[in-house]
Amino acid sequence: MKKGYRQLIDEAESKIRTLTQEEAAAVQGDNNHVFVDLRDRRELEREGRIPGAFHCPRGMLEFWVDPDSPYHKPIFAEDKSFIFYCGSGWRSALATAAVQEMGLEKVGHVAGGYSAWKKAGQPTEEVAKKG
Repeated sequence: MKKGYRQLIDEAESKIRTLTQEEAAAVQGDNNHVFVDLRDRRELEREGRIPGAFHCPRGMLEFWVDPDSPYHKPIFAEDKSFIFYCGSGWRSALATAAVQEMGLEKVGHVAGGYSAWKKAGQPTEEVAKKG
């Protein structure tokens, strides 16, 4: 193995903006910031999410961000700041580095992810199971 997951995460975190729980909570609900939940749908249904977060499965992120992709989602073309999170902050660190490299400028991720958000007592909301 040339690089392990930890080295990839450390390299990503050296290039990206990481928001503390307090910094993330301070902008949660602000229309200029979009929280993007990268977790699997089953994780959302089981654990809930940050209120108002946009769900983008990690495997689709680059396709949804790229305006030339047939899977592009217009939300990523909006002039907003995107704050990514996952369960623990690992997937979101790698994802933030990837979209930043693609050219998405106003991006960051939540330190410790959703588990740290919940542990800090920040607001959450349930996600209904798909039918």
